[in-house]
Amino acid sequence: MAAQNISNSKTQTADTQAEINPAMAVQLLKDGNERFTSGNPLNRDLHQQVKETATGQYPFAAVVSCIDSRIPTEVVFDQGIGDIFNARVAGNFVNEDILGSLEFACKLAGSKVIVVMGHTSCGAVKGACDKAELGNLTQMLDKIMPAVDGTSTGEGEARNSSNMDFVNRVSQKNVDLTIENIKAQSPVLKEMMDNDEITIVGAMYDVKSGTVSF
Repeated sequence: MAAQNISNSKTQTADTQAEINPAMAVQLLKDGNERFTSGNPLNRDLHQQVKETATGQYPFAAVVSCIDSRIPTEVVFDQGIGDIFNARVAGNFVNEDILGSLEFACKLAGSKVIVVMGHTSCGAVKGACDKAELGNLTQMLDKIMPAVDGTSTGEGEARNSSNMDFVNRVSQKNVDLTIENIKAQSPVLKEMMDNDEITIVGAMYDVKSGTVSF
């Protein structure tokens, strides 16, 4: 079944979820973001969806994104209740808790795609670039440092939050490294990907335009 035929305002069911393959799941998110940026969201009865999902959930996607308040995931992908899992943490990295959550989302609950989504002007990435220290934030930002260290700069180019181009390139690198970590640290998800049961993709959200680039 074509993605556009299931991209509607209806609540996901076991049957509709089963009809979605990994490529279709990505397309559903792309289509949703296009509706969001063009100002043409689907008309949903969210109260009815609450009732319809009370006894079960069949999300087609799981998104690892930043805690940033400007990125309400269901909104920017124009999805309803029961459509996507959300794992949100400042800097959109993964640890064993998030990996376990993603394994539940895909292996047990049937999601077909994991999207690791960074964003422009990310405060967590800025903090890592500046080597900020504050309570538990210090250890959290350490998880983003491999992306900082792995992002090159030209001669004389600032490697801190004053250089927004550098910050955004670190954000992209962090997405790439997070995907590598998912594959390396979760044999469950790696096997599902190798068997074409799921796909794992990266994305960047532009806080100025609302556009998601996959």
